[in-house]
Amino acid sequence: MAWRFLLFAVLTASVSASVQQGSASDPDGPKSAQRGSEVSPGFAPPRSDSVQASDLGSATGQSSSKDTQLDLEPPDDDAKTHPQSSTAMAEAEAEMLGRSSGVTEFHTWDPHKAAKSIEVGDFYFRRKNYRAAEERYREALRYKDNDAVATFRLAVSLEKLGILDDARLEYESYLKILPHGPEAEPAQKAIDRLKAQGAAK
Repeated sequence: MAWRFLLFAVLTASVSASVQQGSASDPDGPKSAQRGSEVSPGFAPPRSDSVQASDLGSATGQSSSKDTQLDLEPPDDDAKTHPQSSTAMAEAEAEMLGRSSGVTEFHTWDPHKAAKSIEVGDFYFRRKNYRAAEERYREALRYKDNDAVATFRLAVSLEKLGILDDARLEYESYLKILPHGPEAEPAQKAIDRLKAQGAAK
């Protein structure tokens, strides 16, 4: 609120100074102010009702009403220049109609819920309930994808459960997220160990 008052005071002072400067430079003084309603161009905002029709010219402008029709047809050479556009349009329409085979459940990005899920996952992990821990770490990744902590702990849980291929993928994901992170060395060792186990089979 104080900044508005300050802005008003500055504007008032500048207008007052301009008026005083104008009257000092006007030899006729107040008489010129009585001559007409001429206002200095800097003081009055432009008015839309003062536009003359003759200034607009003879060209017809486009209406802003909802009845205005736009040409939505693609250009004649569209099939040559964008050969995959029909496929993309079909996929977009299918997705809009709910026929897509992609993700059907969405979670909002919520780092607080992700942190809570990690905390609960850690609780289960300490009690050696690795299945429950895995579920909580996956839940954390739904709320905050590419979370390094959840990714690493999910990998450890999967390794404890004997799901070695998925564990290796999660360790690799961790290294993509934080190549020099605090768990980068254990993750790399785990990858090497899991690869060696896979080769031994």
